[in-house]
Amino acid sequence: MRAPLNSSPPSSPAPREPGRSSPDGRFGVGDYLRFYLVTMKMAVIAQFQYRASNYFYMVGMIAEPVIYLVVWSSIARTHGGSVGGYTAGGFAAYYIVWTLVRNMNIVFTPYGWEYRIQHGEFSASLLRPVHPIHYDLAYFAGWKVVVIVLWLPLAALLSLAFHPALRPTLLDVAVFAVAIWGAYLIRSVLLWVLGLVTFWTTRVSAVFELYFAAELVLSGRLVPLSLLPPWARGVAAVLPFQWTFGFPIEALVGRLPARQLLFGLAMQALWVAIGGALVALLWRASVRKYSAVGT
Repeated sequence: MRAPLNSSPPSSPAPREPGRSSPDGRFGVGDYLRFYLVTMKMAVIAQFQYRASNYFYMVGMIAEPVIYLVVWSSIARTHGGSVGGYTAGGFAAYYIVWTLVRNMNIVFTPYGWEYRIQHGEFSASLLRPVHPIHYDLAYFAGWKVVVIVLWLPLAALLSLAFHPALRPTLLDVAVFAVAIWGAYLIRSVLLWVLGLVTFWTTRVSAVFELYFAAELVLSGRLVPLSLLPPWARGVAAVLPFQWTFGFPIEALVGRLPARQLLFGLAMQALWVAIGGALVALLWRASVRKYSAVGT
């Protein structure tokens, strides 16, 4: 499935106080911090300007988890009250948390790379002093602040309707607060890597669709991973998808012991590092391959 996208990051301003960068023109930690804060602030302001559109967009996305929830809750009731360790209330908790994780996992879609190249946006990005991935990471991170605010009343309504069995511990909440941003980083860098394929071919939709189909099935987005057959769980164990959906959801639902929670955070850190390394490696080759196209 294609990753949805409300808007693309606009041209971001240069960080404040550029004179504090190093003498060779490189940004220091403070410069990056100011850049992220300014860009995130811009995203919050921009998205709140279109809050009604964002809200209706989020309401539309609720249809998918509600269908999953109704179907699996009915199956649980017909199988003696539970299936795969999930009761009807457990499925309600899973898919209500799913709605937040799904919205937090919206990042710049690889389909947007075609537009960037064809309209000359990428050429402008190459002239800026910051790697282009930082613009996407900062802008969409700011958007998540709006997402969380708009999600809260929707979660309350879904809870009233479906009565989730959600009783997380303080450790579960703390791990979830970290894991949901870890999921955002993993998906951001991996879809950036996927988007760089655009520099080698103009026929990229088949590659993208294959990736999103695998993610849909093996991430815990379609069904909890415990409901998959053993061979599918084995495949999911060596791929990054479950750390972007299934793990943060299960961390808050309270189905994981402390050891698995810490292991999940470690796996997220590993995949962020792998994705970051792939971006760095492919970026240099992509820039050399790049030919400007514009309208």
